[in-house]
Amino acid sequence: MILTFKIKHNRDFSSELRKAKQVAEFAIRTHTLSSKDVKQFGLKSIIANQILRKYSRNKKIKSVKHVKLTIPNQGVRVDKEKREISIPSLKLTLPYSFRNDFVKINQIEIDDRYAYISISVPDKPMIEPQTWLGVDRNATEHIAVVANPQTGKVWKLGKRAEHVHNKYKKIRRKLQKQGKYRLLKRIKNRESRIVRDLNHKVSKKIVEIAVKENAGIKMEKLDGIRGNKKHTKSFNYGLNSWSFYQLQKFIEYKAKMNGILITYVEPRNTSKECSRCGSIGIREDKSFKCPYCGHVDHADVNASFNIALRPPLVEGVGQLHTDRDVCKGSTDTPKGATLRTTETPEPPKL
Repeated sequence: MILTFKIKHNRDFSSELRKAKQVAEFAIRTHTLSSKDVKQFGLKSIIANQILRKYSRNKKIKSVKHVKLTIPNQGVRVDKEKREISIPSLKLTLPYSFRNDFVKINQIEIDDRYAYISISVPDKPMIEPQTWLGVDRNATEHIAVVANPQTGKVWKLGKRAEHVHNKYKKIRRKLQKQGKYRLLKRIKNRESRIVRDLNHKVSKKIVEIAVKENAGIKMEKLDGIRGNKKHTKSFNYGLNSWSFYQLQKFIEYKAKMNGILITYVEPRNTSKECSRCGSIGIREDKSFKCPYCGHVDHADVNASFNIALRPPLVEGVGQLHTDRDVCKGSTDTPKGATLRTTETPEPPKL
């Protein structure tokens, strides 16, 4: 498994970064792969070679704004006892505090502030799940609702998300009317950072629940959901402003780190189908009622139980996007109705 960690380097690499940009621009114009052709820029060949490979081979790139210094594995030295990483070509030594069980450092990318260290760590053996958790992701109210059909427990996570988006939506409208586009960009970046932090906390909580419950995780396969024109305008705003894909990727890699299986299910009618009898019921906003068995529930809770009870999609379609081969989910989940208890443990400081 590959992980990336960010470390502040506290060095001025403005000269090297300027040279790296010149090399990238030359690569786009000439598509050369030889470091001899860029010797005039004065960048170390081990770094120049990486830039040439990236920009010369990609003919779709027409211009560059920012170029990182990329150092491959052979240009990096590691002292695990001292917990230090050194880059001789840049005369840089970086102390690190992340996990020390990595197999190797794949590469390091450096910008004006940070070093981004990509490492390979051993894959944790996948745990055979005793049950499955259904995770319903939403654009309104809680961004994730988790259910365990075996115990009837429900967890509602990330309620703050909707407030965040409504707050920044109003700020952006005001700034657009005032024509303050530079400030508008800063506000958008701030919202993105908050979104990322919330997604990290919610995904961490979901995986912690899975570990505690000895369960696998099932989610809806939401690929292409933004192309559906049947959504209301307000729903589309929430759908596009909240990163479903980012939350999914965070859940995926955190689950893999803990040996938790993930699989995907068909999303059709998950919030309209009754999780007790399987009939199509009536959904109004966040309320669900089944006219056949009389079951009444929160629509998102009902959907999360349905997700947990559904069989995985076919091999190669409903599997974990980052590593489909490791997901061999069981399809014999019991469908008996259970009593339910609801917990709403928000992640810390949400």
